[in-house]
Amino acid sequence: MEIVPSTFLALAAMLAMVLRGPHGAIPVFFALTPFGAAAAFNLPAVGGATIGVMDMGTLTLFALVLMMPKGGERIVGTMRPFQPGSFLLLLALSCFIAAMFLPRLFAGQTEVFGLSRTDNQSGIVSLPLRPTTGNITQLFRMVLGFLTFYALATLMRGRPDHHIVLRAMTIATVINFTLGWLDVVTFAAGMKELMDPLRTANYAMLVDVRMVGLKRMIGGFPEASSFGFYTLGLFGFWLQMWIASPGSRRAAWMLVATTILLLRSTSSSAYVAAVVFVMTLAAFHLVANLRRTARRRSVSIAATLGLLTWVAMVVLFASYQLVDPVTAYLDRALFDKLGTDSGVERMSWNAQAWTNFTDTRLMGAGLGSIRASNWLLTCLGSIGIIGTGLYLAFMASLLRLPIPRAPEDRKATLQGLKAGCVALFMSAMLTHATPDLGIFFFAMAGLAAGMSRGAVLESVAARNAEADPLPQVDTQ
Repeated sequence: MEIVPSTFLALAAMLAMVLRGPHGAIPVFFALTPFGAAAAFNLPAVGGATIGVMDMGTLTLFALVLMMPKGGERIVGTMRPFQPGSFLLLLALSCFIAAMFLPRLFAGQTEVFGLSRTDNQSGIVSLPLRPTTGNITQLFRMVLGFLTFYALATLMRGRPDHHIVLRAMTIATVINFTLGWLDVVTFAAGMKELMDPLRTANYAMLVDVRMVGLKRMIGGFPEASSFGFYTLGLFGFWLQMWIASPGSRRAAWMLVATTILLLRSTSSSAYVAAVVFVMTLAAFHLVANLRRTARRRSVSIAATLGLLTWVAMVVLFASYQLVDPVTAYLDRALFDKLGTDSGVERMSWNAQAWTNFTDTRLMGAGLGSIRASNWLLTCLGSIGIIGTGLYLAFMASLLRLPIPRAPEDRKATLQGLKAGCVALFMSAMLTHATPDLGIFFFAMAGLAAGMSRGAVLESVAARNAEADPLPQVDTQ
């Protein structure tokens, strides 16, 4: 085990979580989420695997929930049939089988693109299917996401306090904004080594990559694409919060901050996913509000978002045709992507993932056995038709979570969490290399599931109290 400078960040966060207790630990946990390149420690003996500070935060949070009175029973209660937790449990079983048995069952029967590490250098190579350490590490990463979901869903079900969620998301946004600009400023000042203590994971750190002369912002992550992916989740949350919370200064400022970061990230996948997400959100609000009870502000905002998106596309098209720097930037960020060596290589990954899916009789080559550049294809190639179906069922159950009518802030927060998950899912559909949607996705999903279920239980308890009030006791 290799101790690194960010090990002390992980230890401090774990101590703070323990001292604050389960509910108080939620903001501390979210404060760790922007540190995607920070390792709690590395494991050179296990293929150079990294245990991140977020990973240790997840384990600590789950342990705190488990040690609560009847903690195990509460977690099991999150797995009620036909709720997101039950589909996630079945998905976890499917992932375990896929990681442990499928690479052995179909060994040598198909070629896969997998991650190879040599002398701390990683690359994608084609080789016959066989069991690898990647099966274990990917299963571990998926399990971390599942534990995050169950821990947060259990906590929020017992106390669906939206103020905790807003505090946690605000802290995550502020830290991400700070790290993003520290990355740019320290690089411009020739002091990029100041960020090295936060870049200790055993990943390739694309620190000094430029796009048409502009330094790509990566913040606390190893590359611009992962930074853009995380920022897009925050953007989706705060955009929906701003729409649903008239007059909220916090939502407005956080939305401005995440929009700036998203644009500055220079991540092409984040750009495309953001446009698709905004257009989808605008269409959803227009359709949802086509009734007599529609609020004028909601319709106006939805129409404005659609109009602004259209105007922005027209302006971009005109700038692309007339302004040389804009032409160069968009060509580099978007339009030339598929024609580059990287783009051709990623398309070959996708084609091979589909071949793996068919070669294994639709069962998949095993979690962690392949890489692709599309979430759906990598799921089909890894965990097969059954695992992918369970994953999609989990997503559908998450989107169908009932939203309480009151209070308005809680309703807006729950809608924001759903929107954040949708934004991340849309980005994953474009470029995600593995079935794992990340701890941050499962964190927002867990908060949403717990808040929804907690609100339903509160509503039922209130109705029961009204129907069967307690007898009045004469104390005179």
